Amino acid sequence: MGAVHVTVTIRNPAEPSRSWEGLFLVDTGATDSLAPRSHLEAIGLESKGLRVYETADGRKVKMDVTTADIEFMGDFTAGRIIMGDDDAEPLLGVTALESAGIEVDPVNKRLKKLPALRLKRFLG
Repeated sequence: MGAVHVTVTIRNPAEPSRSWEGLFLVDTGATDSLAPRSHLEAIGLESKGLRVYETADGRKVKMDVTTADIEFMGDFTAGRIIMGDDDAEPLLGVTALESAGIEVDPVNKRLKKLPALRLKRFLG
């Protein structure tokens, strides 16, 4: 599948008027989203701790994380955001996508909004 990008606004939940907007790569292989640390700090977000992540090449790295409001495609969610290097490409992870009711259409290389959020899984 080719690259899919979406415009995302990251908002400081304690001060909603402070936000940053950027073009994010949709990464269904990433659980959490990632944004450059300098942009997150500029809107007043600070590290809330460290988490260990596994990179695409199998390395394990400790990275600072924070939480924020995440808005895209006319909807919003709240979630954990990795505080990446200042030159890092912003990534929108699968947790934010699912929480906002958005899924990736790999055939047409686009995002699509689900008609309803999944509340439960049927067994059978």
